[in-house]
Parts: sequence; C-alpha cells; structure tokens
Amino acid sequence: MCQMLAMNCNSTASINFSFTGFSARGGQTGEHADGWGIAFHERTGCRVFIDDGRASDSALADFVRSYPIKSKSVLAHIRKATQGAVTLSNCHPFQREWLGQHWVFCHNGDLKNYHPRLRGNYLPVGTTDSEKAFCWMLQELRSAFKNACPPSWKEVAPVLADLSRRIASHGTFNFLLSNGEAMYAHCSTNLSWLSRQHPFQTARLIDCDMTLDLRQANRETDRMVLVATEPLTADEPWASFAPGELKVFVEGAQVWSSTSLPSKVAKPARPRVVKTAAVHAGLGATA
Repeated sequence: MCQMLAMNCNSTASINFSFTGFSARGGQTGEHADGWGIAFHERTGCRVFIDDGRASDSALADFVRSYPIKSKSVLAHIRKATQGAVTLSNCHPFQREWLGQHWVFCHNGDLKNYHPRLRGNYLPVGTTDSEKAFCWMLQELRSAFKNACPPSWKEVAPVLADLSRRIASHGTFNFLLSNGEAMYAHCSTNLSWLSRQHPFQTARLIDCDMTLDLRQANRETDRMVLVATEPLTADEPWASFAPGELKVFVEGAQVWSSTSLPSKVAKPARPRVVKTAAVHAGLGATA
C-alpha cells in the first residue's frame, strides 16, 4: 500500500529534512514507486506538486527536497497502486474547494466494493477508491454544514469521525486531510505521530544517512507535529494511533481525539543507510 507524511506547525516551517527520508521510500528504500505528491498550504493559497514517477529519483522531488518552502500545513504521499492506473490523475494529494478553502487529502489503504452515491458537487477525476472517498466526505460535510462560513474544527471533527467509520467498513482507511488550519488524521491500521518542541534534540533519519540538529534549525517558540505511516527517524518518541482513531492537530499540537485510549510507543524500523546530499535548512523552523 501507500505511505503518507504530514506536518502541522504553529509557525511556518520547511519539511526538507523529513521529506528527504520519506521520498527515499518511493522506490529506493521502499516499493512505493507508482507516483508521489506533496501539498503546502500557504497564506494565500495551496501549492501542490504531483508526479507519476518515483519520488526517490524524481527531478521534481529533488527540487522539493532542496528548496525550503515555508508552510504551517503540509501533506505528502508516495503511491503503491492498488486501484487505478499509474497516472497523474491518480496521484495524491487530491485537492478540492469547500467554502472558499483549499482542502487536500491523501489515503493509504484499499476499499473493497466501495461505490458511494455522489450527487455531483464533487466528482473524481481519476479512478481510485481514495478520490471517491474524498469526494464523498466533502459532499457529506457540505450537506452537514450549509452556512456560508466555514465550520470550526470542533464542529467538523465529530462529523468526520462518523464519516470515517462508515468508509472504513469497506476496508483499510488511513487518511490525512487538511484545510491549512486544522490537520485531521485517521488510522485504520498503521499511523504514527511525533511532537517536536523546545527543548529540541538531534534527529536521525531511518532511510538516509542524515542527521539534523533541531536546536539550530528551530526557535524556542516553534512547535510542530509530524504524522507518518511509519516513523521517519530513529531515537525520537514516535507514538502509534489507536485503530479507528481520528486525531486533530492545530498550531502544532493535538487538540482532539475520537478515543481516549493511550497511545503506544512505536518502535522505529532498523536504519537503512542511503547516502544523500545535505539539506539546506534555510531560515526559520525545519522539520
């Protein structure tokens, strides 16, 4: 199946370091070689890059690895196709507009016999079960909230948790969803998260021979959360989602969970050493 990565921060940050390790799994240290994509929410819009090639050796991915795009909300995805051909239209993240906001979505899993009734407000462009699920969720959210103003995350979260349970009855439904203000993450099987804040430490990537001194790359007031299908770094306290759990992250902190079950510490995989170029952190926070 696919793998996902997300970042949510209280101030704009670059994701170069984490994306370098994550993208190596797109054909080099992992088998997820059927396309990739990444979305950056910025103050005046949403910047999305997608490619139907391997993330590990894509020229476009190399640009993303080296250019410090600053964002408070980032979603990334590397694809191993289960439904739908290897084409640009089937690459995640998918993007749609709702109430004047850019909503982006990516999915890891496989939904069997999933044919939701779509009324026309949101229709898939590609042929994946993932995009159908995204369109149906936005359709149902639009039906639940008919005001002209976007609802708050406190209003969206319980509705989204119910929609997630209904879709997950068809199979594996790990997903990430964001409008640039709140990050929603749902786990069916595997999903881990990590909180980074002062006092920062040194992080070491699992998939690449690379470390980053987070004390030099971030200010004392910076706070961020990373969410990933599998932990990206060794020696950091990644925690596992509970199966069926929906979490909400705002300003680099968890603000809501659909379950009160305590998280279990996820054991990082054995480091796989891959030589790569150094990351240029640039100014401001870095994850």
